[in-house]
Amino acid sequence: MILLDTSVVSTVLRRRKAVGRDAEVARKLGELMASKSTLGLPGLVLQEVLSGIRDQRQFEVVLRTAEAAFPILLAGRDHHILAAQILNACRQEGITVSTPDALIAAQAISHDAQLFTTDPDFRDIARSTRLRLLPR
Repeated sequence: MILLDTSVVSTVLRRRKAVGRDAEVARKLGELMASKSTLGLPGLVLQEVLSGIRDQRQFEVVLRTAEAAFPILLAGRDHHILAAQILNACRQEGITVSTPDALIAAQAISHDAQLFTTDPDFRDIARSTRLRLLPR
């Protein structure tokens, strides 16, 4: 399984034409979808993506599209506990991690999934935990 991070979903949803790194991210996601790879979307990622949409119609379109394209994985008790452990482990190594990133990482680890992200903060998390990143 491959979980998608907010950085990837946001890149693909932008209205402007993708160029450079954005085009590469969109191409890779397209390849993953065409290959029938099992892709998932953490519930927190869905929330983060929807939080930036002002127009209610666009909000509904993005919501329906995301729900149709990907299973939405909701965080449970064990994910929150693992996220706290990730934060603590990273902090001990001098790495600052946001609570949302720790929860996304915890879900990826719990589902034995790779995380598809462009956010460099996850490289730091991966060095201190069992998080596996999708190679770029």
